[in-house]
Amino acid sequence: MLHIRESAHEVVFDDDLPPSTPSKSKFRITRTYTPYTRKRLYLLLGSFFAIATILVLSVETPRAYTRDDISSQPTSHNQSTLLFTDDYPPWVRGAPTQSFRDNLRPEVQYITSWLSAGWNNDVMTYMNLIYLGMITDRVPVVAMFVPMHIGSDAPPLFFGDVFDIPRFTRESGYPLLEWHEVKDMRSDTWDDIGCWDIWEAVQYGEHHARPSVVPEFLRLDISYTKAPGWIKMIPNYEHDKGASFWSLARLAYPDDREKNLGDIHASPLHHALLNPDEHMLCYDYLYYVGASITSEYDYAYSPAWRYVGKHLHFTAKVRDIARQYVTKSFGLPQTAPLPAYITIHVRHGDFKDWCWDAEKPEDCFAPLSVIARRVKEVQDELLDKKHIHVPMNRVIMTSDESDPKWWAEVEALGWVKMDHGAMKTEERYGRWYPVILDAAIQAGGAGFVGTDRSTFSMLSRRRVLDWNSGATRMFKWGKKGADDHQDE
Repeated sequence: MLHIRESAHEVVFDDDLPPSTPSKSKFRITRTYTPYTRKRLYLLLGSFFAIATILVLSVETPRAYTRDDISSQPTSHNQSTLLFTDDYPPWVRGAPTQSFRDNLRPEVQYITSWLSAGWNNDVMTYMNLIYLGMITDRVPVVAMFVPMHIGSDAPPLFFGDVFDIPRFTRESGYPLLEWHEVKDMRSDTWDDIGCWDIWEAVQYGEHHARPSVVPEFLRLDISYTKAPGWIKMIPNYEHDKGASFWSLARLAYPDDREKNLGDIHASPLHHALLNPDEHMLCYDYLYYVGASITSEYDYAYSPAWRYVGKHLHFTAKVRDIARQYVTKSFGLPQTAPLPAYITIHVRHGDFKDWCWDAEKPEDCFAPLSVIARRVKEVQDELLDKKHIHVPMNRVIMTSDESDPKWWAEVEALGWVKMDHGAMKTEERYGRWYPVILDAAIQAGGAGFVGTDRSTFSMLSRRRVLDWNSGATRMFKWGKKGADDHQDE
């Protein structure tokens, strides 16, 4: 059992307070422990759920998934997603309950938030939530991933199906809960709760909390209290939506909490008017949060990366599938040692809407010759610093580009295409896995070349740098010659 010691591109704008090193939290783990075990209690019921899932996937017409589908999803990662267990995390009373409050320990404080973006940005949102939990001495409670850019016919996905929570807890020394460990996902009990509305305080176009479907999945009826304007990182600046970690942390403590109560939006279902909860502290949306600037994952000082993201590794299942994909793409036997490789992430897609400075559409995105130069720089650095030779046929291209001519040019360079269509990734693993496997494959490389301003590339770059001591580059785009003579 775990023992807890009961003591202890955007404008730069400095925080009122320096970033904290969250090393004295009362939840800091004082010794290595064996993660709590996960076992199924009802094998027959589990089989029923698996059959139900197969039947759902066999329907040809796509449909929008609802919260009822969560309990019928395959329990693929036995460390974090089984709904029936005989051992429970030490931060809850026991098995998931019909009302989340019945499972909260009175001596423990919690913190949570919701999602409202694409998958990679949602990962960053949860990292921000976890870091905010660290600096406020609260146990973070993360919900599921919900489909935004992959289609509403995709089912929700538990956080622990993607990220290794027991490993995170061991390496970081901090607790982490999932909502399905607190509340039964099949419960029809609607819980009333008060939360802070950050969104209305940091932007001026929408006069309500940031919408999210997550509370509906969790059966939460939320009363939102508008946060004070001083949480905004750059006051009265409409082009930045950022809040600082420490301004939000102030609202977690009695003094500033009490001074800023009052401006409440009634909950949609019960029309309740509740102040922000003190036991389960919650904020509507934590993507636009930083210590120094709003978007700082690209920088080594990012505290959310240093104390959270660096320890948030993919599950063994995801890593194993990624490894199989890499060896198969290289035409190697599955039992062959994994060679050193370099990955490229080229994002086009919706980035075409950011081509304001390009005189012609074809001038916006970096040509493959520019990307090849960046690949060569990574190859040279790996050879010079680590004596690792990565030939061109060990370079993997991942991209949302659909132009066959562009892909033919990629092949002509000797690079390998990560082809999820040919791999039948969606058929084998589901709609979520093309994007998840791309991230895991990129993270496993000795080198990485990414797209400037892509948050997907930002996280992959950080993983390669800190997990593999790898070599990385980011190429500029947006106008003709954008990446000329750009060294980084």
